[in-house]
Amino acid sequence: MATDRDLLRLDEQVCFALAVASRTVIGMYGPHLAPLGITHPQYLVMLALWEQDERRQGELARTVRLEPATLSPLITRLEKAGYVSRRPAPEDVRSRIVHLTDAGRALRARAEGIPAAILADLQMNIDELAALRDTLNALTERVEQRSGQS
Repeated sequence: MATDRDLLRLDEQVCFALAVASRTVIGMYGPHLAPLGITHPQYLVMLALWEQDERRQGELARTVRLEPATLSPLITRLEKAGYVSRRPAPEDVRSRIVHLTDAGRALRARAEGIPAAILADLQMNIDELAALRDTLNALTERVEQRSGQS
């Protein structure tokens, strides 16, 4: 099929559009997270723990889609901030269970305004953002199925 589009142009690359969008949108979170004293990756960990406390560190890594070696220093910084604690799993002391502290649970109330603030920053409504999220999740699922990562 003939096309007059130059598919090697930078602005034709989905990887470029995703990379720029990712950096830009994640950057918008910074001013909202700074008062909480956490970074965006730490925010993702806290979101996962607010959904379900008391998670094995490996399970938490899979949930937030980070390598365990990347997650461990994030959790260490959250521990130093007093938001989480780790303890050995009773049946396997090599496995660590991450759980929220009282300060970590209290942080949730301070973070509740972030989603609305991001919507306002993006000048999108919840349905537009949900549709975009669903499209990105479907794209990720296709790539994972194709590469056998699912």
